[in-house]
Amino acid sequence: MAATTSFFIDVNYQTERERITAFLEKFSVETTEPAQGPDTPTRRRRKPVAVISFPYAEQLKEISARTLSKLEIALDDIAAFDETEELVHNIELNTKRYVTLFYEAVDALLPETHTVPNDDSDPLEVILYQRRQHDAAREGTNAPLFPAMLTRRYSVYFKPRSSVKAHSVREVKGAAVGHMVTVRGMVTRVSDVKPQAVVMALSCDKCGSEIFQEVTSHTFTPITECPSADCKKNASKGKLFMQTRASKLVKFQEIKLQELTDQVPMGHIPRSMSVHLYDDMTRQVNPGDVVYISGVFLPIPYTGFKALRAGLITDTYLEAHHVHQVKKQYSQMEATEALDAVVDSLQQDPHVYTRLARSIAPEIWGHDDVKKALLLLLVGGATKTTGDGMRIRGDLNVCLMGDPGVAKSQLLKQICKISPRGVYTTGRGSSGVGLTASVMKDPITEEMVLEGGALVLADNGIACIDEFDKMDENDRTAIHEVMEQQTISISKAGITTTLNARASVLAAANPQFGRYNPKKRVSENINLPAALLSRFDILFLMLDNASVADDLRLAQHVAYVHMHLAHPQLEGNFEAVDTAAIRRFISVARQHEPSVPKEVGDYIVNAYVHLRSRAKELEDFQYTSARTLLSVVRMATALARLRFADEVDLADVDEALRLMEVSKASLMRREEGPAQDPTSVIFELIKAMSKDGEGRMRSEISIAKIRERVIGKGYTEDDFTECIETYGDLWMVAANGTKLRWVGVDEDYEIDD
Repeated sequence: MAATTSFFIDVNYQTERERITAFLEKFSVETTEPAQGPDTPTRRRRKPVAVISFPYAEQLKEISARTLSKLEIALDDIAAFDETEELVHNIELNTKRYVTLFYEAVDALLPETHTVPNDDSDPLEVILYQRRQHDAAREGTNAPLFPAMLTRRYSVYFKPRSSVKAHSVREVKGAAVGHMVTVRGMVTRVSDVKPQAVVMALSCDKCGSEIFQEVTSHTFTPITECPSADCKKNASKGKLFMQTRASKLVKFQEIKLQELTDQVPMGHIPRSMSVHLYDDMTRQVNPGDVVYISGVFLPIPYTGFKALRAGLITDTYLEAHHVHQVKKQYSQMEATEALDAVVDSLQQDPHVYTRLARSIAPEIWGHDDVKKALLLLLVGGATKTTGDGMRIRGDLNVCLMGDPGVAKSQLLKQICKISPRGVYTTGRGSSGVGLTASVMKDPITEEMVLEGGALVLADNGIACIDEFDKMDENDRTAIHEVMEQQTISISKAGITTTLNARASVLAAANPQFGRYNPKKRVSENINLPAALLSRFDILFLMLDNASVADDLRLAQHVAYVHMHLAHPQLEGNFEAVDTAAIRRFISVARQHEPSVPKEVGDYIVNAYVHLRSRAKELEDFQYTSARTLLSVVRMATALARLRFADEVDLADVDEALRLMEVSKASLMRREEGPAQDPTSVIFELIKAMSKDGEGRMRSEISIAKIRERVIGKGYTEDDFTECIETYGDLWMVAANGTKLRWVGVDEDYEIDD
C-alpha cells in the first residue's frame, strides 16, 4: 500500500527539544525601570534604566523551589524568539506531543532537589525522599525508577497567540483533532472538583516491590501480577495491592460550554462541548460566565455499556490550557492605566451621575430618569449583615411597565451587556424550574445533582426577565423568595438545600390590555399582585403619550441612528462613556460601603411617614410599606457610591425620593389635566351621538347604543345612571325605557334605529 504523504511530516523531535531548551534558557524581555537615587538641583532627572530579564528561566527557579506549580508558555513569546515561526506552527498542529517535549526539556533543566521534607510537605515528597535514601544505602543494586510524571510538581500549559481567532462550538470539526483551538461560549454546567489518578502505586505482597503504573486515559486496568525480578525468579506470582498515598492524583473538573446566541444559525439549537480542566485550571469558571477557552481538541472513546451501543463512534472534548473571561466580576477586574484615567476624570466631573445614565443605551432617546434608575441598579446598594447574622439585601429590583414600543426590551438587553453577569430570559419561555434549579443526573458520576437555572446563573449579577406579565402565575411565585431573601430553597429528589441567588431582578411588562387604559384604575391596568409589586424597589410606568414636540425629537433621533449607525450628540453636550469604562467605574464604586448618619436617618423616617400618609392619594400604583423605606435607603446608598463617598447625605435621599415621584409622573400628568367628572363627559358623549351628519339634533336616541358606547369608554353603569338622573330636566326616558327623548327638540326628526 502506498503511503499517504500528508501524514508524514519531516520533524526531528530531538532538534525540536533542543530548540525548546534554548527558548526556556535564552528568551529575554527588555523592560524599563526608573533610575535609583534622588535627583539633585545640580543633576538633571535621571533617565529610566533598561533591564533585561529572563522570565522562563526565573519561573524554572521558582518551580525548583516548589513555589510555582504552573508553567504557562505564551506562544507569542515563542513566535518572537523563533522568527521562522516554525516551532509555533508545529505546536499549534500537534499540541499534545509538544506538551510532552516541554516536560522533558524542563525536567532536564531542573536541578534535583535534596531538601529534607518537613511536616507541611506532601506525603508523596516524603515517600520519594525515603526511597532515595533507601536506594543510596543499598549498594550494588539497581535503584527502582520512578516515572517522570510521579516526580513532577508542575504543569505545562500553552497560552494562544493574541491574533488567534475564536471559533464557535459547531466550527470545531474533525480536522481540528489534536490541534490548539480557541472556543467562545457560555459555561452552563460546572462539575465538582474530583481527584483523577495519573500514576498508581502498587505493592507486591510477596517480594515487597513497588510498581508504578501510569494512567494515560480516563479508564485503566490495574496490573494483577508482580513483574519484578524477584517474583519472576521465584515464580511466586505475588499479588499487587494499590497504595493510595504513594499514587499521584490531580484535580479534575468537567464543564459544559454552550454556544452564544449570535453563533447559532437560523433554525438551529445551541450546541455544547465538554471541556476538561486539570490542576491549576480548575475552579476558574462559574456557571453563566462567557469565556474564551483555548486547548487541545481530542477524541475520547466510549467505555462500558455505552461502547456496545455506540460501536465505533467516539466522543470529543477540549483539554483546556488557557481561560480568558470576557466579562469579569467587578471584584476580579484588572486595572489598566487607560481605564483608571477615565475613572479619575469621571470622578472629578460634577455631572457624572447624569453622564453615566445617558451613556446607557444612548441610541434610545429620552427616558433619562429610567436610565438613572438602571444605573443605580447596576451600582446597587450596600448589603448589610446584622449582629445575629440576618442579611439585608442591597441589590435593587426594578420593573418597567409600559406601552409597546417604548424600548423596554432594548434597555434590558443593554443592561445585560454592561453587567458582568447578565442573564436575559422571557416570561413565556421560562418555567419555574428553568428560573430556579432542576435535578439531573451527572453523566460522569451518575449522581443526582442540581443544575442552576437563570436566577442561579445570574448570581452576583442581574436577571433580566422580559414579558413579565406573560408568565404563568405558578412560575412567577418562584421568584418571590429570590427578590427578597435572595436564596432558592430546594427540596426534591432527596436533595434539600438552599442556593444563593444574589441577583437583581429587572423585569419588563405590558399593561393588562396591551396598552395602558387611562379610564381604568391603575390596579386594573397592572395585573400583578401586591405581594410582588412590593418587592420591586421602583416601578416605572412608561406611557406613550402623543406630543408633537416629543414625537418630532424622537423621530429625528431614530432617523439619525439609522442613517449614521451611531447615536447623535447626547443632551447637554455630554460625551458618551463606553461600556468598559462604565463597568470599571462601577467596580470602583462598589468597593465603598456608605453608612447612614443620624440626621440623614431622621430625614428618611420623616419622608417615609409622609409617603404613608399620601398612600391613598396615589391610588394603588405601588403599595407603600416598610419595603419602601428600605428601597429609599438602597437607592440613597447607591447614589453615595457613585460619588465614592462613605456617608449618605440629604441630596442622595432627595434624589431617591424624586425618582420614586417621577415613576408616577405619567399618572400625575393625566390627573393634572382639565378635570371633568364622569357625568359631564357622558353628557357630552350623548350630545355628540344625538347629532346627525349635518349637525342637527335628533329628538330620540337608543339607550342601548348609549350604554354600549359609555361602557366602551371605560365608565361604569353607575356613572351612566347618575348622568341620566342629573340631566333629567333636558331629556326624558320613553318607550318603556328604551329611548332617550330630548325636551324641546322637533319630534318629526327622529333617528332611524
